[in-house]
Amino acid sequence: MGDVQDAETDEGLEDLLGFLRDARSFDFTGYKRSSLGRRIRKRMSDVDVATYADYRDRLETSAEEFSALFNTILINVTSLFRDPDSWTFLQREVVPELLADKEPQEEIRVWSAGCSSGEEAYSLAIMFAEALGTEEALNRVKIYGTDVDEEALRDARTALYSAKSLEALPAELREKYFEQNGAQYSFRPDLRRRVIFGRHDVTRDAPISRLDLLVCRNTLMYFNVEAQTQIVDRFHFALRESGFLFLGKAEMLLNDADRFEVVSMRQRVFRRRPGDSGPPYQPAPLKIRAIAGSEQRTVARNRQTRDLILDAIPVPAVAVDSEGLVALINSNARVQFALTTNDLGRPFQDLEISYRPVELRSLIEQATHERRTLRVDRVERRVGEDVQYFDILIQPLTGPNGLAAATVISFTDVTVTTQLKSEIKRVREELETAYEELQSSIEELETTNEELQSSIEELETTNEELQSTNEELETTNEELQSGNEELETMNEEMRIRSEELDEARAFLEGVMSSVAAGVVVLDAEKRVKSWNRGAAELWGLRADEVADKVFFKLDFGLPTEELRPVIQMCIDTGTRTDTAAVRAVSRIGRPIVCNVVCSPFDGHHGGVVLLMEEAPNTSSG
Repeated sequence: MGDVQDAETDEGLEDLLGFLRDARSFDFTGYKRSSLGRRIRKRMSDVDVATYADYRDRLETSAEEFSALFNTILINVTSLFRDPDSWTFLQREVVPELLADKEPQEEIRVWSAGCSSGEEAYSLAIMFAEALGTEEALNRVKIYGTDVDEEALRDARTALYSAKSLEALPAELREKYFEQNGAQYSFRPDLRRRVIFGRHDVTRDAPISRLDLLVCRNTLMYFNVEAQTQIVDRFHFALRESGFLFLGKAEMLLNDADRFEVVSMRQRVFRRRPGDSGPPYQPAPLKIRAIAGSEQRTVARNRQTRDLILDAIPVPAVAVDSEGLVALINSNARVQFALTTNDLGRPFQDLEISYRPVELRSLIEQATHERRTLRVDRVERRVGEDVQYFDILIQPLTGPNGLAAATVISFTDVTVTTQLKSEIKRVREELETAYEELQSSIEELETTNEELQSSIEELETTNEELQSTNEELETTNEELQSGNEELETMNEEMRIRSEELDEARAFLEGVMSSVAAGVVVLDAEKRVKSWNRGAAELWGLRADEVADKVFFKLDFGLPTEELRPVIQMCIDTGTRTDTAAVRAVSRIGRPIVCNVVCSPFDGHHGGVVLLMEEAPNTSSG
C-alpha cells in the first residue's frame, strides 16, 4: 500500500513540474527530487493544501501563488563577497593570471550564473575595478548576471541594498562603490551599466560564450547528476580556452578532469583545459525527421554550427520570418532583452522588444517592402534608472525565389560612444562659454589697462605738480630757515637786553631798597608803579598791596588829597617841587609830619616820583 501511495505521490510531483514548465517556462525537472519535493510540500503546508493535484488547482487560480512557490524553491541566499576567503583567492591568484593572458585593450567577459539579486555580479564588478582601476574596468569589463527568478532580477537591476546587507563590506569599498539613497545604498551608476542582467535557465537556454570567468556558486548542487552534466557541458562551451570556473563550496567536478584542471580544490576554482576534449555541447534539442543516421548527424551538426555562429555574434540579434514569427534569438539578445528560447515561434508583435525602445514592426514592414536595410541611430532604452543607447539595424533577407524570407534586427550598444559624444558636446559648450568669458575678460582687461594708463598719466602730472610744490616748499623752507636764524639772532639780542634789564631792575630795586626814605612812583594815571621798602615801613603797606592802585584812593596814614595840587604842579611844570610838609600818621599810629618832594619821572610822560620822609623832631603836640 505504501509503494502505491509513493508512486502516486511521485506521479503527482512530476505532473506538477510539467505544469510549471508548460505554464510558466520554469523547468525544474532537472532538480533533485528529494529537496525539490520537500520545498514544494513546505509551500503546500503553508497554504494548507494536501495533494499535488489540489495545489495545481490553486496555482491555476492564483497568479500570486506562483511567485510564492518560486521564492520557496529558488532559495536566494546571497551577499556581497560571500565566503571572503574564496573571493580573496580569486582576486589575488586568479584575476592577475586572467589579466596577464589578455591584450591591454581586450574585452574581459564574465558571467554570474544564478546571480539572484545581483550581489555576486556587483562583487565581480568591484573586484575588477580594484584590479584594473575604475576607468579601465568601465572600458574593458562586461559582466552578465542571469537567473530564472524574475523578481530577484528586478531587485538586481535596481542595485539598491540595505545597510545591513553591506555590513560585511569594508568601509572604504562601501564609500567608493555605493551611494547612500535614503535608508538604502545604491551601486555606483557607471559600473552598474557594465553589468547586464537577464533571465536565463542554465538547463535549457544556450550559454553566453567566449567567457574569461564563469561564476556559478551553490547552484549545481540543486540539480541531479544528469542535469549537472548538461550544465557543465554548457559551461565548458561558454568558457574560452584557459577560462576560469568558480563554483560553490558544496560543488565539485569529479568526472571532468579531462576538460577542467584544478586551480584550487579548497576554493573550488577550475580552469578549462585547451582543446575540445569531452562531449560537444548541444544548444537545443534537435527536432528532425526520421532519416538515415549519417544524414541526421549532418543536419544536427549544421544546426549546431548555425546556433554557435548566431551566439558568437557580439551584438544582440533577433530574426523574424516572413510570417512575423520569431525565428532566431542569439544569446546576447536573450540576456539583454530578457528573452528565452520559449519565445521562438511566437509572433514578434507580442514581444516587448517589438515596440520598446522603438517601434520595430513598421520598420520591418518598410525594410521588407523597400528591400533595403534601415538604420535607426542612438535609440534610448531605459532599464530602471539606467539608460542605454543602441544603433538598430533592420536587414531584410531574400530567399532564392526573390521573395522576402526573414528580417534580422541587430542592436549595437553605443551607450559609451553616445555618452562620450554628449560629454564632448558638453565640454565643447563649456569651452565655448569659457572662451566667450575669456574674450570678455580680455576686453575688460584692455579697458582696465586704458584706465590704468590714463591714471598713470594723471599721476605723472600730479607728480610733476608735487615736485614743483616741493621745490616751492624747499624755497619757503630756506626762507623760513633764514627767518628763523634772524629770529634766533633777535632772540639772542632780546635775551641779552632782558638780562641787562634784569640787571638794571635789580640795580634799581637795590637802590630803591637802600633809600631809607619812602619812594613812590606814579604813572600818568596816578597809579602806583613802585613802592619801596622805606614807604612800606613808613606806612605799613606792602608793595603788592598797592601795586597798580590809584594813589589817591589808598587808605593809609598820609592824606593823599593834600598832595594832589603838589603832584599836579610837578606834572604841569615838569620841575621838582619844594618840600611840602604834611601831617600824617605812621604805620604804628604815631602822628608825624611828613616831608614830601615831588619830582617828574623822566622817560615816563605824566609820571612822578614822590620822596616821603618823616620830618625830624616832630611830635604829636
